[in-house]
Amino acid sequence: MGENGWRWTDAWIFVSLVIASGAGRHRRSATSRRPEGVRLTDVLSTADHLNHAIPQRHEVEAAVRRLVGAGLVSVADGWFRITAEGEQLWRSRPRAGVATMVDTVQGVLSRRPAPGSAEWSLDEADHAAAVQEYAVRSIPSPRRSPEGHSGGH
Repeated sequence: MGENGWRWTDAWIFVSLVIASGAGRHRRSATSRRPEGVRLTDVLSTADHLNHAIPQRHEVEAAVRRLVGAGLVSVADGWFRITAEGEQLWRSRPRAGVATMVDTVQGVLSRRPAPGSAEWSLDEADHAAAVQEYAVRSIPSPRRSPEGHSGGH
């Protein structure tokens, strides 16, 4: 934990948001250069990929409050977006060394002013639904034959 209030979880959630947003570039509006945003399920999926763990509801809530309070992230109508300031932080982060992306971003955050705390909450049911959606998405779907029908003749 940083002395100024930034936590490793903040970096983990921020990097997850950035990567999930990058993976969703195909969802951009044709008239906009900016991503439309990502849903909580996308964030949880990416966080699990990065750290082999799904963040708990209170971890996401606390990190998002700090990230929104610092102006790095915005959340509206269930869509998470990286702000212009967040994009700048991501683009200007150091890329050398053996540290993971999360550790590198944690180092950058720890040199920033203490984060504010935005009024935002993550409902337990919304978190549970996103975890469930991610779990269902993670189940491999059955293979289909090229002809569009299953194995029998």
